Amino acid sequence: METLESELTCPICLELFEDPLLLPCAHSLCFNCAHRILVSHCSTSKPLESISAFQCPTCRYVITLNHRGLEGLKRNVTLQNIIDRFQKASLSGSNSPTESRRLQTQRPYTATISGTIAGTIGGGGGGTGGGSARGSPATSSHSHPHPNHTNHANHTNANHSPAVVVKMDPRISCQFCEQDPPREAVKTCVTCEVSYCDRCLRATHPNKKPFTSHRLVEPVPDTHLRGLTCLEHENEKVNMYCLVDDQLICALCKLVGRHRDHQVSSLTDRFDKLKAYQVSPGRVSDAVMEASKTSAAQTLENNLTNLVKRNSELENQMAKLIQICQQVEVNTAMHEAKLVEECDELVEIIRQRKQVIAVKIKESKVMKLRKLAQQIANCRQCLERSSALITQAEQSLKENDHARFLQSARNVAERVAMATASSQVLIPDVNLNEAFDNFALDFSREKKILEGLDYLTAPNPPSIRDELCTASHDTITVHWTSEDEFSVTSYELQYTIYTGQTNFISLYNSADSWMIVPNIKQNHYTVHGLQSGTRYIFFVKAINQAGSRNSEPARLKTNSQPFKLDPKTAHKKLRLSNDCLTMEKDESSLKKSHTPERFSGTGSYGAAGNVFIDSGCHYWEVLLGASTWYAIGVAYKSAPKNEWSGKNSSSWVFSRCNNNFMVRHDGKEMLVEASLQLRRLGVLLDYDNNSLSFYDAMNSQHIHTFEISFLLPVVPTFMIWNKSVMILSGLPVPDFVDGVATDLQEQQQQQMGLCRQESPYLTGMKTCH
Repeated sequence: METLESELTCPICLELFEDPLLLPCAHSLCFNCAHRILVSHCSTSKPLESISAFQCPTCRYVITLNHRGLEGLKRNVTLQNIIDRFQKASLSGSNSPTESRRLQTQRPYTATISGTIAGTIGGGGGGTGGGSARGSPATSSHSHPHPNHTNHANHTNANHSPAVVVKMDPRISCQFCEQDPPREAVKTCVTCEVSYCDRCLRATHPNKKPFTSHRLVEPVPDTHLRGLTCLEHENEKVNMYCLVDDQLICALCKLVGRHRDHQVSSLTDRFDKLKAYQVSPGRVSDAVMEASKTSAAQTLENNLTNLVKRNSELENQMAKLIQICQQVEVNTAMHEAKLVEECDELVEIIRQRKQVIAVKIKESKVMKLRKLAQQIANCRQCLERSSALITQAEQSLKENDHARFLQSARNVAERVAMATASSQVLIPDVNLNEAFDNFALDFSREKKILEGLDYLTAPNPPSIRDELCTASHDTITVHWTSEDEFSVTSYELQYTIYTGQTNFISLYNSADSWMIVPNIKQNHYTVHGLQSGTRYIFFVKAINQAGSRNSEPARLKTNSQPFKLDPKTAHKKLRLSNDCLTMEKDESSLKKSHTPERFSGTGSYGAAGNVFIDSGCHYWEVLLGASTWYAIGVAYKSAPKNEWSGKNSSSWVFSRCNNNFMVRHDGKEMLVEASLQLRRLGVLLDYDNNSLSFYDAMNSQHIHTFEISFLLPVVPTFMIWNKSVMILSGLPVPDFVDGVATDLQEQQQQQMGLCRQESPYLTGMKTCH
C-alpha cells in the first residue's frame, strides 16, 4: 500500500492527488498545484491571465494553455476514482483488519490497482472514456484470466522476481453484507452486477417484478461482470481486436469509427493466439515450443520482461527519491533550527546592547537633572533676594514722612545700585542644554547588515592582477583582488610549471604536479625558490565556510638567471669593468695568472659568464656599441679555450667580422642576414626545448636559431677583437621573442653549409685577425 500511495502522490504538494489534471505529457498534477505554478510566474507586468504555458514538474515538458487556462485541460477522472477508493480502503483498513480483508475480497481490482495507476498516470490510458477503475485494461486482463489457461502474467512474474506478489482469495464474498466478515456469496446478479449471500439475496430480490427479470448466476468475480469499455465510445464494451492498431475496439469502431477499414479479430481468437506459447516446457520439446510461439507472443513476453525490470528499477529509484526527500526534511529542520539559533543570538546581542545604552542614557539623565536642580535652587535664592529688595524699595517710595524717607531711601538706593551692578553675581549662569549630544544613535550601517542577512555563499572567484605581479629570477609575487573580500576567510595559492598544455581543466585535475600555499590572509603572496626563466601557471582560491571558488588561470614567468663576466676566464688582453658587465680589447698585455678556465689562445680574446645553465628559458642582451668584430654564444665547460668559439663541437656562436654576419658550430659556418646597424643583440637560451636563438633586439627581428640536444650545462661566452661590449642579464623574455619562438618550433632548421677548409669568409676573417 505504501508503494501504491507513493504512485498516487502529487509531485508538488507530496499529498494524494486532489482534482487531478491530465497533462499532455501523460503526467498528472493537482489543479491547485498547477494554479500555484502559474501564480509563481506572475509579476506586476505579467498577470495570471497572460501566462499561456508552464513546465511539467516531472518531465519538464512545456504545457501550452488555451484561452480557458487550466480549465482547458482534461480532468483525470479515473485517477480521482482510484484515489477515492484507495482512501476508503485505507480508512476501513485502519479501523478493522477483518474489514480490510472484506474490502479486498469485495474489490478484487485492488490487487492490480498498481498496474491501473501505471496506465493512468504514466500512459494516460484511463482518460475520460471509462470513468472508473472497472474499465481498466489492467484490471480485466491480468486479475482474472480465462479459466482454461494459465495466467501468463503470473508465470512471467514468478520467473523474474516481481516487486509485488498478490495472493487473491478465490472465495467470493457478499457485497451487500454489513457484518464483519461478510458471508460467502451464493449468487451473482448480472443485472445489478453485485454478488449476494442467501440472506441478502432474499432481502433484495423478492419474487416479484421487476426483480424476477434479473439474471442470477453462480458467484463470479466483480470484474468479470463489467468488462472493458471502449476508449472512444462511452459505455460501449469492447468485443473485438484491431490487428492494424493492435488495440481493443468496440462494434461502433468497426462500423463507423476509424477502424472500419482495418483487419480485426475476435477476442477469443486473439487471446488463444497470445496464450498459445504457454504450454508446459516439461511436456513438449523445445522445438515444438518455439514453433508454437508467434511473433506477437514473443513480443509480449519481451515487453512483460522489460516491464517487470522497469518496475523494479522504478521502485529502486522511488526508494532513493524517498530517501532523498527524508534527508531534505532532516536538512531543512537542521537549517531551520540553526537559523532560529543564530537569529536568537542576534536578538540577544541587540537586547544586551540596548540595556547597556539605556543605562548610559539614564546615568546622563540623572547627572543633567542634578545640575539643573542645583541651578534652579540658585535661581530661586537670587529671586527671593531680589523680590525682598523690590518690596523694601516699594515701601520706601510709599513713605510720606520726609525724615523717614530720607533715612531709608539712601540705604535702599545703595542696595539697588549694588544689586544692579552685581547682576552677574545675583543671576546665576543657567545651562539650558537639554540635548544628549554624546548619545547620537546611528544604526544605519547595522541596519544594512541586518537587511542583508542571508545564507552564506561561496565567495566570487578572485581575479589575478597581471599588471601588479612582479618577478625575479627565482621569485614571483602574485597580486589579486576579490569582490567579496569581507566574506573571504582565507586564500589558497596553487601553482605549477606551465608545460604548454592548453586544457587548463585537465592540467588542474593533475593534482600531483601542483604546489599549494594555504591559509593566506592578504591579497598578495611571494613564492620563493622557483626555477629561473620558467613559466608558471597560478590559481588563487577564495575560501569561506560555504565553499570556495577558483580564479581564472594566470601565466607568469620568472626572469632569466642573472650573471656577470667571470674575471678568471677573461683573456689577458681583455679589460673588465669593476662591475664585470663590460669587456674591452686592451692590446697592452696585462699580467694575469694562467688558469685552465682562462681564454689563452692567440686571437681568442674571450670571457665567459659566471653561471652554468642546465634548465629553464633565459634571455640576455649584448650592447655591441661600435664593435665590428665579435662572437657571442654559449659553450660547454669543456670547450677549448685556445681557439675561437664555434670552431669545436662544444660551442655555438653568432659572429660578425666587419660587414659579414655568420653563425658557427663545430667548424661549420653559415652566412645570415643582419642589419649593419645592429647595436643590441638578444640571446634566448631555451635549455628545456633545446634551442639557442639570436635576435636584433632593437628592431624585434629574429636572426637565427640553433636546434641543440644539450648534454651538459652551458655557459654564456663572449669574444671581441675590437672596441668593447656590455652585457645585460636577468631580463624577462620579451613578447616578440615568445611569438618568434613559437613559430620556429613548427619549422625545421635550415641545413648548415658544408664545412669549408678555406672559404672566402674564413680567409677574410684570417685577414682581419
